This record gives sequence, C-alpha cells and structure tokens, in this order.
Amino acid sequence: MSLKKTSDTVFIFSAHSDDFVLGAGGTVAKYVQEGKKVFVVVFSYGEKSHPWLKHKIVQTMRFQETLEASKILQCKVVFFDLKEFNFYEDAKRKNLQKKLLQFIQRQKPSKIFTHSSEDPHPDHRAVNKITLEVYEGSSLKPEILVYSIWNPVSFRTAYPALYVDCSKTFTTKLQALRTFRSQRFQAIYPLFLLVLFRALKEGWHMRKRFAEKFFRIK
Repeated sequence: MSLKKTSDTVFIFSAHSDDFVLGAGGTVAKYVQEGKKVFVVVFSYGEKSHPWLKHKIVQTMRFQETLEASKILQCKVVFFDLKEFNFYEDAKRKNLQKKLLQFIQRQKPSKIFTHSSEDPHPDHRAVNKITLEVYEGSSLKPEILVYSIWNPVSFRTAYPALYVDCSKTFTTKLQALRTFRSQRFQAIYPLFLLVLFRALKEGWHMRKRFAEKFFRIK
C-alpha cells in the first residue's frame, strides 16, 4: 500500500546540529516519506563543543555532519549562527525573530517542533522561548509541539500528546545519528540508551515497535 502524498510543510527547530535527529529524526523521515516538506532550523553551529579547536574548524565539521544527516532524512536545513549559552540575547541582537517570522510566512508550516522548556540545557530552553515569542508575533498559527533531549521524564501531562509511528524509519534515524562523528562522546553515546528506551516505550503505547512522542503546547 503506497503512502498518501501531501504538500504539507513542517518545521523542526533545533538548538544544535544533532538535536533534531535525537528528538525527532524518525518523525522527520516518516513525514518526508509521506510527501511533506520538512525544514530544519539549526540555531547554532555548536563550536564550543570542541574548545581546543578553532571555531571555524568546528563549524565546518558540524555543518558537514548536519548536511550528511539531512541527506539521509531527506529534509532541508537552514543554519543560524547564535552563540552557545547566549542564545536569547544573541537572537535579539541579530533580529532573528523577524527572520523566522518571514520564513514562517513564506513556507506556511502546519506544525513547528521545538525544544521542551523542561530540558535542562539552557540553549534548548532558549529555543523554546524564542519559538513561543515568534508564534505570538505571527499571523499564522501553526501547531507548536515540543520534543525532549536531555530531560528523561516530561511532566507535560496537561497537554495533548502526538505519537508518531516510527517503526519503519527508526533505523533511518540511527543512520542519521551516526553522521555526527564529532558528537559521539558529547551527546550521541550518552543519549543513545535514552533514545532507544523512549522509542520502545512510545511504540508500546501505540502497539508499534518504535514511536516518537511530542506534546502540543499551542
């Protein structure tokens, strides 16, 4: 049975280059298979992940890794050069909200996936805050859904949950994760068991093998 094709557009907001794969990689691959256009907005190159290297070298390395991952998932990627641990202030200084509003107006996404405010990483919480401010300033009102990275448990039980069956795309997600060679010890290896546990747990909820879960906050 062939998948139903749709011209729908979806945005994934990702603080760092690997977050969108960790939090929503299976969903990205599934949506693309369904014919949706998926745009990933990466807010930072993450040059501080390797402080012993020059920033330009790290930026190039992480940019190339992200392009490899996006080719595997078949999504499009847009980069912004925000400074780590100073996202919100840097976004204001660079007038990022206006750029995001224009991007939303141009592409008209039905959904925006962004970081959870429960995530302990300050850059992830900053992206959540930026997302909500952009939403309030936009005449278009796409659904806003949040995904988890470093928070092992989410307490957003008052919000509607979206479960996405990723049984056929979870291996694609793992393949995309392997492209982030520079992040193996910083994020990919430490988070792998959590990613697998979540996929199995959410899949069990759907009576599927693997799934990803999101909370719709708007």
